[in-house]
Amino acid sequence: MSENQPLDDNIAEDIANRKITGARRAMCAAILTLEAIAFGLVTPVLLTLTSLSTPLALLIGLGFVVACIVLAGMLKRPGGYWGGHVVQVLAFGLGPVVAMMYVVGGLFALLWFTAYWLGGKIEREKAEAWAAWDAQQAQSRS
Repeated sequence: MSENQPLDDNIAEDIANRKITGARRAMCAAILTLEAIAFGLVTPVLLTLTSLSTPLALLIGLGFVVACIVLAGMLKRPGGYWGGHVVQVLAFGLGPVVAMMYVVGGLFALLWFTAYWLGGKIEREKAEAWAAWDAQQAQSRS
């Protein structure tokens, strides 16, 4: 099939029904999942190396784990991204309790905002490429 030859109707219909989403959500969900693992590993540190009571340390550590997992599933809605932003700020905010969280929280915040920005850029470029392809197909049919 040449570049200018139109596709058959079934393939053209499949392409017309395409969705241009997913890059941002997949990347941000991966970051939140990794962050949930990191918070699971921070929980014993909160229990042993800080003056926090056991219930409070468990609430903070495991609360972050649950929040990250729930938010990873909520990324189909814009509110999920806002929750992810809040988790990044709170993770960095654990720095006064566990000094290493300044580094770990900062790295995850950097990864999160990079994934958020880059995922959006990928989706925009994908939409532009499909629009150009649609225009080319419309031009070749006329």
